[in-house]
Amino acid sequence: MVRQQYAGEDERFVRRYDYDDEWVIAADVGVGDDRLSVDVVGETAIVLVDEETAMEFDLPGSVESVDTNNGVLVVRGTQ
Repeated sequence: MVRQQYAGEDERFVRRYDYDDEWVIAADVGVGDDRLSVDVVGETAIVLVDEETAMEFDLPGSVESVDTNNGVLVVRGTQ
């Protein structure tokens, strides 16, 4: 199942993919990886661009990994 939510002031799409025992969230942040960092606080991911908050979105469970590649953020976790 694919779910979408909006995040950030410019209402970017954040896509969530649900599988049997895990979930994946993908967001095209649109900046280089060297300008991007992510903090996970509880069940919220806070995406920072150049140390300023760019967007926040809810997480459905425990986070296993957070990766960025060419401005695309991928968060994986378990249900």
